[in-house]
Amino acid sequence: MSYEVTATRRRPQRFSDLIGQELVAETLKNSIKSGKIAHAYLLTGPRGCGKTSTARILAKALNCQNGPTDNPCCQCSICQEITKGSSLDVIEIDGASNTSVENIRQIKDEVLFPPSNCRYKIYIIDEVHMLSTPAFNALLKTIEEPPPHVVFIFATTELQKVPATIKSRCQQFNFRLIPVERVKQCLAEAAAELNIQADDEALFWIARESTGSMRDAYTLFDQVVAFSDGHITYEKIRDKLGLVGVERLNQIFEACAAGNTADVINLLDSFLEAGISIEQLISNCADYLRSLLLIKNGVIKEALLGNSCERYSAQVLQAWNSIQIERSLSIFLQLYRDIRYSLSPRYELELAFSRLCWISQYVSNTEVKKAIDAAQRLLGGAQPVQPLTQAPSQNINHTERQTFAQPAQFAQPQTAQTTNLQQSYAPPQQNSVQQNSTAGSAPVPNGLPRLSMLDNPEPENEAEGEENPDPFYNGGSLPPEQSVSNENDGAAEQNLPKELDSRLKIHVSESAVNSEQAVPSVIVETSDTGYSENPDDPTPAEEPADGWSNMDAPPDDDFYPTEADFSNYEESEEDNIQETPSQINDMFTTENGQQISIAQLRGKVRADLEISDSFAVPALEKTAEWKIEENTVHTTVENEYDLNLFQKKQEVIEQRVSELCGKKMIFDVKIRERTAEENKPVELPPQVKYLVDIFRGTVVAGKV
Repeated sequence: MSYEVTATRRRPQRFSDLIGQELVAETLKNSIKSGKIAHAYLLTGPRGCGKTSTARILAKALNCQNGPTDNPCCQCSICQEITKGSSLDVIEIDGASNTSVENIRQIKDEVLFPPSNCRYKIYIIDEVHMLSTPAFNALLKTIEEPPPHVVFIFATTELQKVPATIKSRCQQFNFRLIPVERVKQCLAEAAAELNIQADDEALFWIARESTGSMRDAYTLFDQVVAFSDGHITYEKIRDKLGLVGVERLNQIFEACAAGNTADVINLLDSFLEAGISIEQLISNCADYLRSLLLIKNGVIKEALLGNSCERYSAQVLQAWNSIQIERSLSIFLQLYRDIRYSLSPRYELELAFSRLCWISQYVSNTEVKKAIDAAQRLLGGAQPVQPLTQAPSQNINHTERQTFAQPAQFAQPQTAQTTNLQQSYAPPQQNSVQQNSTAGSAPVPNGLPRLSMLDNPEPENEAEGEENPDPFYNGGSLPPEQSVSNENDGAAEQNLPKELDSRLKIHVSESAVNSEQAVPSVIVETSDTGYSENPDDPTPAEEPADGWSNMDAPPDDDFYPTEADFSNYEESEEDNIQETPSQINDMFTTENGQQISIAQLRGKVRADLEISDSFAVPALEKTAEWKIEENTVHTTVENEYDLNLFQKKQEVIEQRVSELCGKKMIFDVKIRERTAEENKPVELPPQVKYLVDIFRGTVVAGKV
């Protein structure tokens, strides 16, 4: 007997043989027992999980000589023919090879004939998503109402490509990936059948590499058996298939954690010289870092890690935190995507390992935020250098502010260097009023600059009725006159100019200030015309002043034209053109006998459209004078662009005019006929030409 691969030799023959698909098997068995057999089934799921095998088992269960039964005998001639694929009534069709509508028409003709020697004629269409859209449409009527002796079984790995019309006509069963433990158990049974000794670690690696596909696991198992000489070990798999192994990965990642870039590059070179491919090395490193991340988060399940957690380096786990391991994993995942377009995949790999050598210094955004929050708490709880004060007032409601004590965990010992640093940033002494303040205010942390404009103290002697020496005690800067003349204020002498423009000063005599008047009188010099002097006037040596101020109407000037200037002005023909027609004297009679002018009608329509449909107003304004004849409004527009604009809103405008006139009104709009002079080609300005050339446009309307 010829050699038979493990995947074919161990193909499930009964529902009980299905691995990891207990829900599907139990549902089909119960439907067969109760006699509720559907006319179409849709089996979906990843590759190698048992879809085609389930279709064959269902075909045997329906056509078995002892059936229909949920447990076919697999001994009768019909069951054996279905197992071998030689049954005339169980037709397996490859959807990828029979995609046209002609193949579906052949099926529609065949279903009319009853089965030859079976109970049901069953069509198994694998990879049904490969059918064309016309083929699916041709199949709809057949699978919705097939003959009672026909059953359709569809299998696909891409459910999203199957039309919803097909899904709605079928009973759908979703197949799941097989767990690693079940795959490992089946591999151990297959090794025992072949009298081959296999280590658990080797079988576990094969099960993980199959990614839940039983067929992939059996295929890889056959490949490993071919070079294992009767004993499957992980070391043989690692050496023959070019794997890195956990021990080698521990060695290179420990060097990365220690920051030894030279050792890392040398180890990497030895791996590549040993025949390990760059893609395989990247994949193994990603698996290794994923396992470290799971261990760091408390996951020690061997099925997820791929190995026992004791085999992973404790030095690497201690050197890197979860965020740094996560960052390292993202580097290798991105590296696998980048190497296909890289100049040199080896350079990319060396760069990735070089980055891992300083990954211990990596700080994530979360850690930065925590540091900022800690600094904020430290600054918020620190004692201010000089607390600010604010006395309560009778007319102002002050909000009490709480001064937080400095937390014990952020308290720092005061050294001589710290004291000097705080004194260097301490704000200068303002005056006695600020120094004598006692009420609490918002704390200012030590070492931070302070804005003097935020200080708003009040004098202590205000309640006693004494005169306040500072008229701006409640905020704001002093006027320029007082700031300059205050000789006792050294800061003002340093920060402000000593000489100001005399035009900005208002001279008040000392007698006026000391008088008992409520408002001191001020003498303002005026000109001969009675206006105050303009400070911006030039000196008389250059040009005499006009004596104009901004307190009254301006005097006559050459800038303002007089009536004599308009006497020589002659109106041109273009100036007589009105942009909007008035038609005040053009009257017409509405349906109810009311006499109104066309101008009134036009204005009323425009006012109503501004409320109901503002986009129709520009179209209305494009029209020239209206001439109303019975139920027709004749008017013109300047160009085709305006005509198209009006036609878009013509129905709205006609409806509003009809409501005002009391009868159905229609518009007859035409393009105004131009004179020969107007039809002459006009030379466009160079700016317009430039824009037209850039945007490749066309001038459709406008005046030059």
